[in-house]
Amino acid sequence: QVQLVESGGGLVQPGGSLRLSCTAPGLALDFYAIGWFRQAAGKKREGVSCISSTDGSTYYADSVKGRFTISRDNANNMLYLHMNSLKPEDTAVYYCAADRNNYSHNYYFVMGMDYWGKGTLVTVSS
Repeated sequence: QVQLVESGGGLVQPGGSLRLSCTAPGLALDFYAIGWFRQAAGKKREGVSCISSTDGSTYYADSVKGRFTISRDNANNMLYLHMNSLKPEDTAVYYCAADRNNYSHNYYFVMGMDYWGKGTLVTVSS
């Protein structure tokens, strides 16, 4: 079973930055749509950002637009989420995910993807 692995979470002060990383042993990420999702305590999972498997187009939730940047390193089979100007409301468990299809980002943000990691906790607090 494919398992993605996230890292880079932690405690950061409001206004700070973090970079989350994701790798997928046994899965060539450059052939997959890939994305980041998050789930805060007591809330539903939400899509944060994703990259198309075909043309590399990127998409962001309105809540993170202008602050977060998704990127991929195909040579090293890595996915990243650069998070700047973090706010307390960004506190959540962040998951990376991958999908074999090429659905729209709206579809993915609602339905999720095929393969998931176990998540990494990001806490934004002073």
